[in-house]
Amino acid sequence: MSGEGRPARPARVRVTAGPSRSGAPTRGIALPGSPVDDVDAVYARGLQRAQLRLAIGTVLGFVIVTGVLLGVITLIPELDKIAVLGVPVSWLLHAFGFYPAIAGFAVLYVRGAARNERRYRALRDIG
Repeated sequence: MSGEGRPARPARVRVTAGPSRSGAPTRGIALPGSPVDDVDAVYARGLQRAQLRLAIGTVLGFVIVTGVLLGVITLIPELDKIAVLGVPVSWLLHAFGFYPAIAGFAVLYVRGAARNERRYRALRDIG
């Protein structure tokens, strides 16, 4: 017991993940200068983070472009007065304006994902 009748605090213990394949405890992160058991796992986590950033950026960009297109259709009522082959331009934008945006963002995402994977393979082959 310590000074005023209270029990002593237990010693602090560093909590780590279970032992790795080599038997050494893992910390969950690779610190500079610390040995890394599986370099491929580190590269794979980096690739996953890069692909997630790309996906989130692509979705945010698509939502912004879609919002702007909807805003243009909503805020410019004169588009209803202009007709192409008897169909108002606002309807044509609704019907066909989103498809090029969808295709464009899909192409951008696929190209970015392929670039990330090429970089991953290049790092893996060097390391």
